Amino acid sequence: MGKAEQIAQMQHGAGFIAALDQSGGSTPKALKLYGVAEDAYTSDAEMFDLIHAMRARIATAPAFTGKKVIGAILFEMTMEREIAGRPAAEFLWAERQVVPFLKIDKGLEAESDGVQMLKPIPGLGDTLKRASGKGIFGSKARSVIAGANAEGIAANVAQQFEIGAEVLAHGMVPIIEPEVSINAPDKAEAEVFLRDALLTELDHMSGDAQVMLKLTLPAEAGFYGPVIAHPRVMRVVALSGGYSRNEANGKLAANHGMIASFSRALTEGLSAQQDEAAFNRALEAAIDSIRAASVT
Repeated sequence: MGKAEQIAQMQHGAGFIAALDQSGGSTPKALKLYGVAEDAYTSDAEMFDLIHAMRARIATAPAFTGKKVIGAILFEMTMEREIAGRPAAEFLWAERQVVPFLKIDKGLEAESDGVQMLKPIPGLGDTLKRASGKGIFGSKARSVIAGANAEGIAANVAQQFEIGAEVLAHGMVPIIEPEVSINAPDKAEAEVFLRDALLTELDHMSGDAQVMLKLTLPAEAGFYGPVIAHPRVMRVVALSGGYSRNEANGKLAANHGMIASFSRALTEGLSAQQDEAAFNRALEAAIDSIRAASVT
């Protein structure tokens, strides 16, 4: 199976996208939630070995297949490593029929005009070329919206689509992620500005290229319907944004056409101390609940 099959899976697959892309800044917290304390490692190299072991354990679990998990977002270091003796992206697609994506952002600028823009991404072209050669289907970049500032949100989204255009030029599909903070006091108003900005950028896209969008679960159920229906949108996925799994699943189920792309909500309840049987049962329960919310 090749690119056409991957596109079809992204457009129509009955499942969700696993976010396995914790970066250097978020790795210690992810490990702590997994039962690995900071005194378990003494260097970044050891820390990244431990988080890779966690990711590999998830990816090789029986429930982690394309029938339920249609895609997975990888940290760049994960892309460069192996899972079960095969390059990570190759393993995901060839062994599990899970479409691989790559996190490409390098963090956020300080907040200004109610948003945090993406920091510059040095060597992006080379990274995308390398990723494409390794079988990566698409990319993901996350920026943040902290409040209802129309100009700031428009600039944030424009930057995302500019980077997305470079991803498309390399034959890959970008996941554009302008995350609205769930703690924004004017979250619903910010989402109005975001939807308008997204539709403007989508309308201005040339040709028949498609992008994917990763959005915060909206205050109003079904709010992103016009975005989901846009011909330039391959799929709209939802981030958990700090909600518990149960809360995120409940909100997701009320938003027809959105599927999950959860990170912390996926790994909630998993532990390094669990034996394989207990770990696999816990992961299967998480995957099944998130998939059910995604296809409701």
